[in-house]
Amino acid sequence: MPPRVLAPHSASTVALAALLACGLIAASHADEGDRRHEPARAAPLKVDPLPPSGPAFSKGVVSVANPYGAEAGARMLEQGGNAIDAAVAIAYALNVVEPQSAGIGGGGFMMIHLAGRGGHGRWHHDDDDDDDKRGKHRGPRGRTFVIDTREKAPAAATPDMFVGVPNASLQGVAVGVPGMVRGSELALRRFGRLDLSDVLVPAITLADDGFAATPRYALVSCNARSQNSPESTAVFCPNGNGTLGPVAGTLVQNKPLAETLRLIARHGADCFYRYQPAKGCDIAKGIVEGQKFAKPGLFNGVVTPGKGGSMTYDDLAAYRPALRGVTQGSYRGYTIKAMSPPSSGGLTLLQMLKMLERFPIGDATQGYGFGSAKTANVMAEAMRVAFADRSIWMGDADFVPVPQRGLLDGTYVGLRGAAIVPGARIDPNPLPGDPRPYETAGLQSSTRLAVAEPVTGPGETTTHFSVVDRWGNMVSFTNTIESSHGIGVFAGYTRDDGMRKSHGFLLNNELTDFNTAPTMNPFTGGPGYNDVQPAKRPRSSMTPAMIFSPDGEPLIAYGSPGGATIINSVLNVTLNLLDHKMTLQEAINAPRLSVTSATSNVTVEAAYPPAAVEGLRALGYTIGNADIGSVQAVLVDPRNGKQYGAADARREGTVIGLPRR
Repeated sequence: MPPRVLAPHSASTVALAALLACGLIAASHADEGDRRHEPARAAPLKVDPLPPSGPAFSKGVVSVANPYGAEAGARMLEQGGNAIDAAVAIAYALNVVEPQSAGIGGGGFMMIHLAGRGGHGRWHHDDDDDDDKRGKHRGPRGRTFVIDTREKAPAAATPDMFVGVPNASLQGVAVGVPGMVRGSELALRRFGRLDLSDVLVPAITLADDGFAATPRYALVSCNARSQNSPESTAVFCPNGNGTLGPVAGTLVQNKPLAETLRLIARHGADCFYRYQPAKGCDIAKGIVEGQKFAKPGLFNGVVTPGKGGSMTYDDLAAYRPALRGVTQGSYRGYTIKAMSPPSSGGLTLLQMLKMLERFPIGDATQGYGFGSAKTANVMAEAMRVAFADRSIWMGDADFVPVPQRGLLDGTYVGLRGAAIVPGARIDPNPLPGDPRPYETAGLQSSTRLAVAEPVTGPGETTTHFSVVDRWGNMVSFTNTIESSHGIGVFAGYTRDDGMRKSHGFLLNNELTDFNTAPTMNPFTGGPGYNDVQPAKRPRSSMTPAMIFSPDGEPLIAYGSPGGATIINSVLNVTLNLLDHKMTLQEAINAPRLSVTSATSNVTVEAAYPPAAVEGLRALGYTIGNADIGSVQAVLVDPRNGKQYGAADARREGTVIGLPRR
């Protein structure tokens, strides 16, 4: 199934008028669904550099879960920007057109690979053909790293702050200090070619002039979370009956957000993080006042007061993004680089891959073809074991000693994976192991205490996009406000005249990614690694990732939204590419399987092969059905530099390649 693309010629009259008004949609190229690639004989990854039914590009490719976001990124590439500029433009545009998923009220992980062939740093000439001979390269060359804009807990946060709170993920206490604005400014200043004011133009235009509501926007706008406050209800349920969002194709505007973005474009990130009324910079006031939101609700059957957040102006002013290395491992000879802590994504992904590498996945003659019962069985078991470890050992490594080396140690992973037996289900459920002796020589393993595993709040939305530019620089960017519509409250405050001023963006509920009650690590006897601490970042599942060839050439940038299922979406696509020899689009289109705990509850997509589903049931798994993730990816063939994109039809996946055709 090819990714869906919204183009002007297929929109309604109202939609077309809106599209022409903001000038932000053009024909997109994503017709890769029916490619038939022949494998490159020198490498096991089967991606033909000259696909017979899909385009190859040379000046950059964007793959985004929304057509307006894709157009914003493509415009930056056409204006001389690089992948970093395009990614920032996409992130801001998605705040307008995917407000339920991400935005400046949240944060994320921006994985960057600088190819070392130019195109990063500031330039003072218009000729793009000789970039290596001039200009300042303001970052590492030929390296892969991450700009971490994950939210932080305020200074007054405590481990028990969610205890007894009704619907905690819909209260102000769930709001973390947002990081996207400060992090995007850093990305452009250090590694971009364009100014923040230029990169924000598409988002400002979309917010101010409006955009035609896409089918997905119309479908997901008016839900229970978006109606948590009267203001958000009025915006997302404009028909007034509490169940219907805007009709697809109708004009959607967000004037308050347009003004907020203009302030950031004019004054920079400080206008977001510091209350400076003399400059008109009152966004910080809207964040601090907005996160005081508290709404009574039922807790254990009793109506209980809600709870606002404790964030202060000092918390906002103190926020700084972090530059981090990646978590790295190998699979079938390929190098996989993914997000490091505070995300659990990279560690969990690589643990699963290492446990699965001993099985002949992809070999149908041995029963391990795609969607076979054997393949589904060992995948589910690897997920169960890895998620057991994830539950207690992963968190913000700036605060707790995450045993990253031990978790990926070959001996440790071998011992953990030894429990996976084809044709069987681990019973009772797998418990976490102790990787610390494999982290530190001479350390003895502790006896595991019998305590309950920690619980975190919901997190089922987020967005992901991938970019490659003409120089080969790549970005894999996962961005979020956590659950759908965050806490369902816009940043804003009540003015002196009694009227409310809205800043047009939703506040996150990221802090419910922490353990929602104080816990104990069953091996150390100390506090849980993901318990709340002041200024700590909550554990994440976001897994922006990249695949490199055996000789180190960057091949693919990819990732997904979807809460804890993010990790498994990336795993599914990785196996599809490297084991099942699918093309990039086929790997994304293929139905997925996911397990996000140590239990035997397996979620499969509706199109997953019935024989595999029945085989899992026969082994005692409980099966549920749901869509899983939305992977967006770009690919570069290192033999000739040709570039490709693939997007996911589970959302409104859109690929735009340059030069346009």
